Amino acid sequence: MQFKKISLGLSLLMIWFSLTGFTVVGHRGDPINQPEETFASFNQAFAEGAEYVELDLHVSKDNVLVISHDRNLQRVTGQNVIVSQTPWATLHTLKQKNGEPMHSLDELFAYYQNRPNAKFLIETKKTKKGNPQNMEALIAQSVQKYHMASRIMFHSFSLISLQNLQKLLPQVPRIFIAGSLKKINFEVFQYATGVNISSNLVNEQIIKQLHAAKQKVYVWDQMNENTDQWNWLVNLPIDGVVTNYPATGKQYQEAKTKAIDKKVTFTGALTSLKQETSYENPYNLSTKKTPIKPFSIYDVDRFIISQGQPYYQIATNRFISALGFNKVTNLKRLSPYLGQQLDLKPQLTLAHFYDSPFAPKTTRDYLLPTQTLQILTIQYHDSQLWFETQKGWLKAADVRIQFDPNSSNWSQYQQLPAQQKLAIPALIKFDRIHLSTNNQKHWQMMPNFHYNQLIIKTILQ
Repeated sequence: MQFKKISLGLSLLMIWFSLTGFTVVGHRGDPINQPEETFASFNQAFAEGAEYVELDLHVSKDNVLVISHDRNLQRVTGQNVIVSQTPWATLHTLKQKNGEPMHSLDELFAYYQNRPNAKFLIETKKTKKGNPQNMEALIAQSVQKYHMASRIMFHSFSLISLQNLQKLLPQVPRIFIAGSLKKINFEVFQYATGVNISSNLVNEQIIKQLHAAKQKVYVWDQMNENTDQWNWLVNLPIDGVVTNYPATGKQYQEAKTKAIDKKVTFTGALTSLKQETSYENPYNLSTKKTPIKPFSIYDVDRFIISQGQPYYQIATNRFISALGFNKVTNLKRLSPYLGQQLDLKPQLTLAHFYDSPFAPKTTRDYLLPTQTLQILTIQYHDSQLWFETQKGWLKAADVRIQFDPNSSNWSQYQQLPAQQKLAIPALIKFDRIHLSTNNQKHWQMMPNFHYNQLIIKTILQ
Protein backbone atom coordinates (compact mmCIF):
# COMPACT_ATOMS: atom_id res chain seq x y z
CA MET A 1 0.00 0.00 0.00
CA GLN A 2 1.38 3.40 -0.92
CA PHE A 3 2.05 5.82 1.96
CA LYS A 4 1.97 9.51 1.15
CA LYS A 5 2.14 12.59 3.34
CA ILE A 6 -1.21 13.98 4.40
CA SER A 7 -1.57 17.74 4.84
CA LEU A 8 -4.44 18.61 7.16
CA GLY A 9 -5.90 21.99 8.07
CA LEU A 10 -5.63 22.26 11.84
CA SER A 11 -8.38 24.86 11.99
CA LEU A 12 -10.81 22.23 10.72
CA LEU A 13 -9.40 19.22 12.53
CA MET A 14 -9.40 20.84 15.97
CA ILE A 15 -13.18 20.48 15.89
CA TRP A 16 -12.79 16.73 16.26
CA PHE A 17 -9.22 16.06 17.38
CA SER A 18 -7.11 16.72 20.45
CA LEU A 19 -3.35 16.95 20.75
CA THR A 20 -1.57 14.68 23.14
CA GLY A 21 1.83 14.75 24.78
CA PHE A 22 3.78 14.23 27.99
CA THR A 23 6.51 15.91 30.02
CA VAL A 24 10.08 14.64 29.66
CA VAL A 25 12.09 14.58 32.89
CA GLY A 26 15.79 13.73 32.74
CA HIS A 27 16.44 11.23 35.53
CA ARG A 28 19.38 12.75 37.43
CA GLY A 29 19.94 14.77 34.26
CA ASP A 30 21.46 12.63 31.53
CA PRO A 31 23.22 9.91 33.57
CA ILE A 32 24.18 7.90 30.49
CA ASN A 33 26.39 10.60 28.96
CA GLN A 34 27.43 12.65 32.01
CA PRO A 35 28.03 11.97 35.73
CA GLU A 36 24.62 11.99 37.37
CA GLU A 37 23.31 15.10 39.10
CA THR A 38 26.19 17.31 38.00
CA PHE A 39 25.61 20.59 36.22
CA ALA A 40 27.08 18.93 33.12
CA SER A 41 24.46 16.20 33.37
CA PHE A 42 21.63 18.69 33.84
CA ASN A 43 22.85 20.87 30.97
CA GLN A 44 23.09 17.85 28.71
CA ALA A 45 19.52 16.82 29.51
CA PHE A 46 18.17 20.31 28.90
CA ALA A 47 20.07 20.53 25.62
CA GLU A 48 18.49 17.25 24.56
CA GLY A 49 15.00 18.56 25.19
CA ALA A 50 14.14 17.64 28.78
CA GLU A 51 11.70 20.10 30.33
CA TYR A 52 12.67 19.07 33.85
CA VAL A 53 15.67 17.36 35.37
CA GLU A 54 15.27 15.16 38.41
CA LEU A 55 17.56 15.44 41.44
CA ASP A 56 17.77 14.08 44.99
CA LEU A 57 18.37 15.93 48.24
CA HIS A 58 20.03 15.02 51.52
CA VAL A 59 20.78 17.34 54.45
CA SER A 60 24.36 17.85 55.63
CA LYS A 61 25.44 17.86 59.27
CA ASP A 62 25.12 21.66 59.32
CA ASN A 63 21.73 21.83 57.53
CA VAL A 64 22.74 22.42 53.93
CA LEU A 65 20.65 20.75 51.22
CA VAL A 66 23.06 18.57 49.24
CA ILE A 67 22.30 17.23 45.76
CA SER A 68 23.00 13.52 45.76
CA HIS A 69 21.09 10.32 45.24
CA ASP A 70 23.21 8.38 47.74
CA ARG A 71 23.63 9.19 51.42
CA ASN A 72 27.13 7.73 51.17
CA LEU A 73 29.24 9.48 48.53
CA GLN A 74 31.57 6.53 47.86
CA ARG A 75 30.00 5.76 44.48
CA VAL A 76 29.97 9.32 43.13
CA THR A 77 33.16 10.78 44.67
CA GLY A 78 35.23 7.75 45.68
CA GLN A 79 35.13 8.97 49.29
CA ASN A 80 33.44 6.99 52.06
CA VAL A 81 31.51 9.96 53.42
CA ILE A 82 27.97 10.11 54.82
CA VAL A 83 26.21 13.35 53.90
CA SER A 84 24.23 13.72 57.13
CA GLN A 85 27.38 13.21 59.22
CA THR A 86 29.58 15.68 57.36
CA PRO A 87 29.58 19.52 57.28
CA TRP A 88 29.02 21.27 53.98
CA ALA A 89 32.49 22.81 53.91
CA THR A 90 33.96 19.30 53.69
CA LEU A 91 31.36 17.95 51.28
CA HIS A 92 31.93 20.84 48.90
CA THR A 93 35.60 19.88 48.47
CA LEU A 94 34.74 16.37 47.22
CA LYS A 95 35.00 15.98 43.46
CA GLN A 96 32.66 14.04 41.23
CA LYS A 97 33.82 12.00 38.25
CA ASN A 98 33.97 14.99 35.91
CA GLY A 99 35.77 17.19 38.42
CA GLU A 100 32.71 19.10 39.58
CA PRO A 101 32.33 19.55 43.35
CA MET A 102 29.24 18.40 45.18
CA HIS A 103 26.48 20.98 44.79
CA SER A 104 23.89 22.43 47.14
CA LEU A 105 20.31 23.31 46.22
CA ASP A 106 21.14 27.00 46.65
CA GLU A 107 24.00 26.66 44.17
CA LEU A 108 21.74 24.94 41.70
CA PHE A 109 19.10 27.66 41.90
CA ALA A 110 21.73 30.39 41.60
CA TYR A 111 23.31 28.69 38.58
CA TYR A 112 19.98 28.37 36.70
CA GLN A 113 18.17 31.41 38.04
CA ASN A 114 18.41 33.32 34.77
CA ARG A 115 17.48 30.32 32.63
CA PRO A 116 13.69 30.29 33.05
CA ASN A 117 13.19 27.18 30.91
CA ALA A 118 15.29 25.08 33.30
CA LYS A 119 12.92 23.29 35.65
CA PHE A 120 13.48 20.73 38.37
CA LEU A 121 11.80 17.67 39.85
CA ILE A 122 13.16 17.40 43.39
CA GLU A 123 13.11 14.15 45.32
CA THR A 124 13.25 14.38 49.10
CA LYS A 125 15.25 11.57 50.66
CA LYS A 126 13.70 10.75 54.02
CA THR A 127 13.87 7.86 56.47
CA LYS A 128 10.73 5.91 57.37
CA LYS A 129 10.54 7.99 60.55
CA GLY A 130 10.54 11.20 58.53
CA ASN A 131 14.13 12.27 59.15
CA PRO A 132 15.63 14.74 58.59
CA GLN A 133 12.72 16.60 60.14
CA ASN A 134 13.79 20.02 58.89
CA MET A 135 14.29 19.11 55.20
CA GLU A 136 11.05 20.62 53.87
CA ALA A 137 11.55 23.87 55.81
CA LEU A 138 15.05 24.19 54.35
CA ILE A 139 13.68 23.57 50.86
CA ALA A 140 10.98 26.19 51.29
CA GLN A 141 13.59 28.76 52.36
CA SER A 142 15.72 28.08 49.27
CA VAL A 143 12.75 28.12 46.90
CA GLN A 144 11.50 31.42 48.26
CA LYS A 145 15.00 32.95 48.27
CA TYR A 146 15.48 32.27 44.55
CA HIS A 147 11.79 32.60 43.54
CA MET A 148 11.72 29.11 42.03
CA ALA A 149 8.21 27.97 43.06
CA SER A 150 6.93 28.08 39.48
CA ARG A 151 9.87 26.05 38.17
CA ILE A 152 9.85 23.03 40.44
CA MET A 153 7.90 19.92 41.33
CA PHE A 154 8.47 17.53 44.22
CA HIS A 155 8.32 13.77 44.36
CA SER A 156 9.05 11.39 47.19
CA PHE A 157 8.52 7.92 48.58
CA SER A 158 7.72 9.70 51.86
CA LEU A 159 4.11 10.70 52.29
CA ILE A 160 5.15 12.65 55.40
CA SER A 161 7.44 14.76 53.23
CA LEU A 162 4.65 15.53 50.76
CA GLN A 163 2.37 16.43 53.66
CA ASN A 164 4.95 18.91 54.97
CA LEU A 165 5.50 20.38 51.51
CA GLN A 166 1.75 20.81 51.03
CA LYS A 167 1.73 23.11 54.08
CA LEU A 168 4.87 25.04 53.20
CA LEU A 169 4.60 25.29 49.38
CA PRO A 170 0.98 24.42 48.54
CA GLN A 171 1.20 25.75 44.97
CA VAL A 172 4.03 23.39 43.97
CA PRO A 173 2.98 19.99 42.45
CA ARG A 174 3.65 17.00 44.73
CA ILE A 175 4.11 13.52 43.28
CA PHE A 176 4.07 10.34 45.32
CA ILE A 177 6.57 7.70 44.15
CA ALA A 178 4.85 4.31 44.27
CA GLY A 179 7.18 1.36 44.53
CA SER A 180 4.10 -0.82 45.01
CA LEU A 181 0.50 -0.43 43.88
CA LYS A 182 -0.60 -1.32 47.42
CA LYS A 183 0.76 2.02 48.60
CA ILE A 184 -1.54 4.02 46.32
CA ASN A 185 -4.66 4.88 48.30
CA PHE A 186 -6.97 7.76 49.19
CA GLU A 187 -4.61 8.94 51.93
CA VAL A 188 -2.01 9.57 49.23
CA PHE A 189 -4.50 11.60 47.21
CA GLN A 190 -4.98 14.01 50.14
CA TYR A 191 -1.39 15.20 49.86
CA ALA A 192 -0.30 14.38 46.30
CA THR A 193 -1.24 15.92 42.97
CA GLY A 194 0.33 13.06 41.04
CA VAL A 195 1.75 9.56 41.25
CA ASN A 196 5.06 8.32 39.86
CA ILE A 197 4.86 4.61 39.06
CA SER A 198 7.47 2.11 38.00
CA SER A 199 7.14 0.99 34.40
CA ASN A 200 6.96 -2.57 35.74
CA LEU A 201 3.64 -1.75 37.40
CA VAL A 202 1.88 0.68 35.12
CA ASN A 203 -0.81 -0.10 32.57
CA GLU A 204 -3.58 1.82 30.82
CA GLN A 205 -6.27 0.80 33.30
CA ILE A 206 -4.27 2.03 36.29
CA ILE A 207 -3.60 5.33 34.53
CA LYS A 208 -7.29 5.84 33.82
CA GLN A 209 -8.16 5.13 37.46
CA LEU A 210 -5.58 7.63 38.71
CA HIS A 211 -6.76 10.26 36.26
CA ALA A 212 -10.29 9.72 37.55
CA ALA A 213 -8.92 10.46 41.03
CA LYS A 214 -7.50 13.79 39.70
CA GLN A 215 -3.90 12.53 39.83
CA LYS A 216 -1.25 13.17 37.19
CA VAL A 217 0.60 10.01 36.19
CA TYR A 218 4.37 9.90 35.73
CA VAL A 219 6.35 6.78 34.92
CA TRP A 220 9.91 5.99 35.93
CA ASP A 221 12.18 3.15 34.95
CA GLN A 222 15.19 1.35 36.35
CA MET A 223 18.71 2.51 35.46
CA ASN A 224 18.97 -0.30 32.91
CA GLU A 225 16.13 1.04 30.76
CA ASN A 226 16.65 1.13 27.01
CA THR A 227 15.13 2.96 24.09
CA ASP A 228 12.98 -0.03 23.10
CA GLN A 229 10.88 0.70 26.19
CA TRP A 230 9.49 3.76 24.47
CA ASN A 231 7.76 1.75 21.77
CA TRP A 232 5.48 0.41 24.47
CA LEU A 233 5.40 3.34 26.85
CA VAL A 234 4.46 5.99 24.31
CA ASN A 235 1.06 4.37 23.71
CA LEU A 236 -0.03 4.97 27.31
CA PRO A 237 -1.92 8.16 28.30
CA ILE A 238 0.88 9.27 30.64
CA ASP A 239 1.48 12.83 31.83
CA GLY A 240 5.23 12.48 32.07
CA VAL A 241 8.23 10.18 32.19
CA VAL A 242 11.36 10.22 34.33
CA THR A 243 13.92 8.76 31.97
CA ASN A 244 17.64 8.08 31.64
CA TYR A 245 17.29 8.84 27.91
CA PRO A 246 15.95 12.42 27.64
CA ALA A 247 16.95 12.72 23.97
CA THR A 248 14.91 9.65 23.08
CA GLY A 249 12.07 10.89 25.27
CA LYS A 250 12.06 14.21 23.44
CA GLN A 251 11.83 12.48 20.05
CA TYR A 252 8.77 10.50 21.13
CA GLN A 253 7.27 13.49 22.92
CA GLU A 254 7.47 15.61 19.78
CA ALA A 255 6.06 12.84 17.62
CA LYS A 256 3.16 12.28 19.98
CA THR A 257 2.51 15.99 20.55
CA LYS A 258 2.41 16.71 16.83
CA ALA A 259 0.18 13.73 16.15
CA ILE A 260 -3.57 14.20 15.83
CA ASP A 261 -5.37 11.70 18.01
CA LYS A 262 -9.09 10.99 17.83
CA LYS A 263 -11.12 8.55 19.90
CA VAL A 264 -13.10 6.27 17.59
CA THR A 265 -15.02 3.06 18.17
CA PHE A 266 -15.92 0.60 15.43
CA THR A 267 -15.23 -2.91 14.18
CA GLY A 268 -13.32 -3.07 10.92
CA ALA A 269 -11.31 -5.15 8.50
CA LEU A 270 -8.62 -4.65 5.88
CA THR A 271 -10.27 -4.52 2.45
CA SER A 272 -7.35 -5.42 0.26
CA LEU A 273 -5.83 -8.18 -1.83
CA LYS A 274 -2.67 -8.16 0.29
CA GLN A 275 -1.78 -8.28 3.94
CA GLU A 276 -0.40 -5.17 5.61
CA THR A 277 2.22 -4.50 8.27
CA SER A 278 1.14 -3.61 11.79
CA TYR A 279 3.24 -1.65 14.26
CA GLU A 280 3.69 -1.30 17.99
CA ASN A 281 3.07 2.43 17.72
CA PRO A 282 2.65 4.98 14.92
CA TYR A 283 5.53 7.19 16.10
CA ASN A 284 8.37 4.75 15.40
CA LEU A 285 7.61 2.19 12.72
CA SER A 286 10.76 0.15 13.34
CA THR A 287 8.99 -2.23 15.71
CA LYS A 288 6.66 -4.35 13.63
CA LYS A 289 3.95 -6.69 14.86
CA THR A 290 2.18 -9.61 13.18
CA PRO A 291 0.89 -8.65 9.69
CA ILE A 292 -2.82 -7.96 9.20
CA LYS A 293 -4.52 -10.36 6.81
CA PRO A 294 -7.31 -9.19 4.50
CA PHE A 295 -10.80 -9.34 6.03
CA SER A 296 -9.55 -10.27 9.51
CA ILE A 297 -11.81 -8.41 11.94
CA TYR A 298 -10.52 -6.03 14.64
CA ASP A 299 -12.03 -3.56 17.09
CA VAL A 300 -10.73 -0.01 16.59
CA ASP A 301 -10.56 2.57 19.37
CA ARG A 302 -8.21 5.31 18.14
CA PHE A 303 -7.46 7.15 14.92
CA ILE A 304 -4.05 8.83 14.78
CA ILE A 305 -2.34 10.92 12.14
CA SER A 306 1.38 10.74 12.83
CA GLN A 307 3.96 12.38 10.58
CA GLY A 308 1.29 12.83 7.94
CA GLN A 309 0.13 9.20 7.94
CA PRO A 310 -3.24 7.86 9.20
CA TYR A 311 -3.37 4.86 11.56
CA TYR A 312 -5.92 2.89 13.52
CA GLN A 313 -5.21 1.26 16.86
CA ILE A 314 -6.58 -2.28 16.62
CA ALA A 315 -5.24 -3.75 19.88
CA THR A 316 -3.03 -2.85 22.82
CA ASN A 317 0.27 -1.66 21.33
CA ARG A 318 -0.81 -2.56 17.80
CA PHE A 319 -1.53 -0.14 14.96
CA ILE A 320 -2.21 -0.42 11.23
CA SER A 321 -2.36 2.09 8.42
CA ALA A 322 -5.91 3.39 8.09
CA LEU A 323 -5.68 3.10 4.30
CA GLY A 324 -7.91 0.24 3.21
CA PHE A 325 -9.30 -0.42 6.69
CA ASN A 326 -13.10 -0.19 6.62
CA LYS A 327 -16.02 -0.73 8.92
CA VAL A 328 -17.36 -4.27 8.88
CA THR A 329 -20.82 -2.86 8.19
CA ASN A 330 -19.54 -1.59 4.83
CA LEU A 331 -17.76 -4.74 3.66
CA LYS A 332 -20.75 -6.23 1.86
CA ARG A 333 -21.05 -3.25 -0.47
CA LEU A 334 -17.28 -2.84 -0.92
CA SER A 335 -16.02 -6.39 -1.50
CA PRO A 336 -17.59 -6.92 -4.98
CA TYR A 337 -15.14 -4.39 -6.44
CA LEU A 338 -11.99 -5.88 -4.94
CA GLY A 339 -9.70 -7.49 -7.49
CA GLN A 340 -11.77 -6.26 -10.44
CA GLN A 341 -10.44 -4.24 -13.35
CA LEU A 342 -11.38 -0.60 -13.81
CA ASP A 343 -11.10 1.92 -16.59
CA LEU A 344 -12.04 5.54 -17.20
CA LYS A 345 -15.68 6.58 -17.47
CA PRO A 346 -16.52 7.06 -21.19
CA GLN A 347 -17.47 10.73 -20.83
CA LEU A 348 -14.10 11.64 -19.27
CA THR A 349 -10.81 12.27 -21.04
CA LEU A 350 -8.69 11.63 -17.94
CA ALA A 351 -8.88 11.20 -14.15
CA HIS A 352 -6.42 12.28 -11.47
CA PHE A 353 -4.56 9.82 -9.31
CA TYR A 354 -4.42 10.79 -5.62
CA ASP A 355 -1.94 10.09 -2.86
CA SER A 356 -4.55 9.01 -0.30
CA PRO A 357 -8.28 9.07 0.42
CA PHE A 358 -7.48 10.97 3.64
CA ALA A 359 -7.01 14.68 2.80
CA PRO A 360 -6.29 13.66 -0.80
CA LYS A 361 -3.79 15.47 -2.99
CA THR A 362 -3.40 14.86 -6.69
CA THR A 363 -0.25 13.27 -8.05
CA ARG A 364 1.35 14.05 -11.40
CA ASP A 365 -0.15 10.98 -13.03
CA TYR A 366 -3.52 10.44 -14.75
CA LEU A 367 -5.77 7.57 -15.72
CA LEU A 368 -6.27 7.68 -19.49
CA PRO A 369 -8.96 6.05 -21.69
CA THR A 370 -6.54 3.39 -22.91
CA GLN A 371 -5.65 2.14 -19.44
CA THR A 372 -7.11 -0.75 -17.47
CA LEU A 373 -5.96 -1.33 -13.87
CA GLN A 374 -6.74 -3.81 -11.11
CA ILE A 375 -8.32 -2.71 -7.83
CA LEU A 376 -5.89 -3.68 -5.06
CA THR A 377 -7.44 -1.95 -2.06
CA ILE A 378 -10.72 -0.19 -1.28
CA GLN A 379 -11.41 2.74 1.03
CA TYR A 380 -14.79 4.18 1.94
CA HIS A 381 -14.16 7.55 3.59
CA ASP A 382 -16.43 10.55 4.18
CA SER A 383 -19.19 8.88 2.12
CA GLN A 384 -16.86 8.58 -0.87
CA LEU A 385 -15.49 5.41 -2.43
CA TRP A 386 -11.83 5.12 -3.41
CA PHE A 387 -9.86 2.44 -5.26
CA GLU A 388 -6.13 1.86 -4.93
CA THR A 389 -4.26 0.65 -7.99
CA GLN A 390 -0.57 0.14 -8.63
CA LYS A 391 -0.39 3.76 -9.83
CA GLY A 392 -2.25 5.38 -6.92
CA TRP A 393 -5.75 6.07 -5.60
CA LEU A 394 -8.74 6.89 -7.83
CA LYS A 395 -12.18 8.23 -7.02
CA ALA A 396 -14.88 5.71 -7.83
CA ALA A 397 -16.85 8.56 -9.37
CA ASP A 398 -14.23 8.80 -12.13
CA VAL A 399 -14.14 5.16 -13.18
CA ARG A 400 -16.27 2.16 -14.06
CA ILE A 401 -15.79 -1.41 -12.95
CA GLN A 402 -15.34 -4.21 -15.48
CA PHE A 403 -17.46 -7.08 -14.19
CA ASP A 404 -17.48 -10.51 -15.75
CA PRO A 405 -21.21 -11.34 -15.91
CA ASN A 406 -20.47 -14.90 -14.82
CA SER A 407 -18.36 -13.95 -11.78
CA SER A 408 -19.32 -14.12 -8.13
CA ASN A 409 -18.32 -10.46 -7.80
CA TRP A 410 -21.02 -9.51 -10.30
CA SER A 411 -23.55 -11.65 -8.46
CA GLN A 412 -22.64 -9.94 -5.18
CA TYR A 413 -22.96 -6.54 -6.81
CA GLN A 414 -26.40 -7.38 -8.23
CA GLN A 415 -27.67 -8.39 -4.81
CA LEU A 416 -26.89 -5.00 -3.31
CA PRO A 417 -29.75 -2.53 -2.81
CA ALA A 418 -29.63 0.31 -5.30
CA GLN A 419 -28.50 2.86 -2.70
CA GLN A 420 -25.48 0.68 -1.81
CA LYS A 421 -24.13 0.41 -5.36
CA LEU A 422 -21.27 2.86 -5.07
CA ALA A 423 -19.57 2.49 -8.45
CA ILE A 424 -20.66 2.30 -12.07
CA PRO A 425 -20.40 -1.21 -13.57
CA ALA A 426 -19.40 -2.13 -17.11
CA LEU A 427 -19.86 -5.71 -18.25
CA ILE A 428 -17.19 -7.67 -20.01
CA LYS A 429 -19.25 -9.15 -22.85
CA PHE A 430 -18.39 -12.70 -23.93
CA ASP A 431 -18.06 -13.62 -27.60
CA ARG A 432 -21.65 -14.79 -28.37
CA ILE A 433 -20.41 -17.56 -30.72
CA HIS A 434 -18.97 -19.47 -27.80
CA LEU A 435 -21.64 -18.82 -25.21
CA SER A 436 -23.60 -21.80 -24.00
CA THR A 437 -27.39 -21.79 -23.83
CA ASN A 438 -27.22 -21.23 -20.09
CA ASN A 439 -24.87 -18.34 -20.56
CA GLN A 440 -27.13 -16.79 -23.18
CA LYS A 441 -30.02 -17.11 -20.76
CA HIS A 442 -27.87 -15.52 -18.06
CA TRP A 443 -26.90 -12.70 -20.44
CA GLN A 444 -30.54 -11.97 -21.13
CA MET A 445 -31.07 -11.56 -17.40
CA MET A 446 -28.46 -8.78 -17.17
CA PRO A 447 -29.71 -5.24 -16.39
CA ASN A 448 -30.41 -3.04 -19.37
CA PHE A 449 -27.07 -1.46 -20.34
CA HIS A 450 -26.64 0.23 -23.69
CA TYR A 451 -24.19 -1.77 -25.78
CA ASN A 452 -22.04 1.31 -26.39
CA GLN A 453 -21.40 1.37 -22.63
CA LEU A 454 -20.11 -2.19 -22.62
CA ILE A 455 -16.50 -3.21 -22.93
CA ILE A 456 -16.48 -5.73 -25.74
CA LYS A 457 -13.82 -8.36 -25.25
CA THR A 458 -13.39 -11.89 -26.50
CA ILE A 459 -12.76 -13.99 -23.40
CA LEU A 460 -13.19 -17.48 -24.83
CA GLN A 461 -10.86 -18.55 -27.64
